[in-house]
Amino acid sequence: KDDETGLPLLYDVPVLTAFFDARPWLQYQRIFQVVSTSWPLILGVASDRFFGRTGVDVQVQRAAQFNTIVTTLGPFFIKLGQALSIRPDILSPRTMVELQKLCDKVPSYPSDIAMKTLNKELSLKFGKPTTKEDIFTTMTAEPVAAASLGQVYKATLKENGTEVAVKIQRPAVLETVSLDLYLIRKAASVLSWMQDTGLRDSRRTDFVALLDEFASRIYEELDYVKECANGLQVEADMAGLERVVIPKNYPLYCTRKVHVAQWLEGEKLSQSQADDVRELVNVGVVAYLTQLLDKGLFHADPHPGNMLRTPDGRLGILDFGLMTRITDDQRYGMVEAIAHLMQRDYAEIGTDFKNLDFIPADVDVAPIVPALTRVFDAALAGGGAKGIQFN
Repeated sequence: KDDETGLPLLYDVPVLTAFFDARPWLQYQRIFQVVSTSWPLILGVASDRFFGRTGVDVQVQRAAQFNTIVTTLGPFFIKLGQALSIRPDILSPRTMVELQKLCDKVPSYPSDIAMKTLNKELSLKFGKPTTKEDIFTTMTAEPVAAASLGQVYKATLKENGTEVAVKIQRPAVLETVSLDLYLIRKAASVLSWMQDTGLRDSRRTDFVALLDEFASRIYEELDYVKECANGLQVEADMAGLERVVIPKNYPLYCTRKVHVAQWLEGEKLSQSQADDVRELVNVGVVAYLTQLLDKGLFHADPHPGNMLRTPDGRLGILDFGLMTRITDDQRYGMVEAIAHLMQRDYAEIGTDFKNLDFIPADVDVAPIVPALTRVFDAALAGGGAKGIQFN
């Protein structure tokens, strides 16, 4: 548990339930804050539907409004916006660009608070009073980037003169995220109850299970020591790919709330006008397939803020807080599914989906094979997701 708040450091539903059930005033306060902050967007969307306002411009306007609201509400809601920002099957390209501002243009918090956190974490790390001046020769006075869980300063290590990125966690992130997850899970449990009682189709998405998986990953992201270990592992895994660069992590200086890694110069791959961008996209595909099908440690946060084109034409991958482990069975299952897809053996893909736990083992997949055939034939014909009729 966290010494200051008493909250669990790992996602633990019974502990969170006991903690917040005993503090109903915190629930009511947060619910009021969310509703009072969100109502202009809700009213706007309702009026758009009532008056029949549609189109990309309306979407972009609402996306900008959504950005303002989620940055006010905090990390959990920012994470939700980030997840939507890479969904071309749901949003238009212009709307995605608007939401992608949540990836690295989140409002920062006061630097004096950040420096207090940094000095406190360093002192705990080294077991004696330690300040930033003891570790770094220089550090920017203000953050160079801010994201959902923390903000980044550019600094120079005293030990070797290396330029590094120092990420410092936002204050009260654990408390805010824990309360939001507790409340959202409470709301999702109503849908689960409806499924259990037959009021909602039991085959529909299990939002409680989905949220629990999402929540466990967020809690892992809050531990920068784990992020450092992930970064070191990914650096080793990607060592054989010459055009991929992973920033060196410095475990000596990393704590639960402070992360120190090599500074990478570069520009967002999504915004680069260089001639080799298409090549780097292919490099990225190889890198992620290597993680997915070979190494088993997968970078699960590939939004535009985490993909750089370096000045020497390499692909830089950042931020290893949100990762997932791929088991051997899952890797072999995906390889088999890819092989069946390439051979257009769609009947076997239904079985592959069972083996991968995409579909329950007791479901008869024969009726869905014709649908899979239409979807995958359209996909293999090219044109991306927009060319597929999912109906």
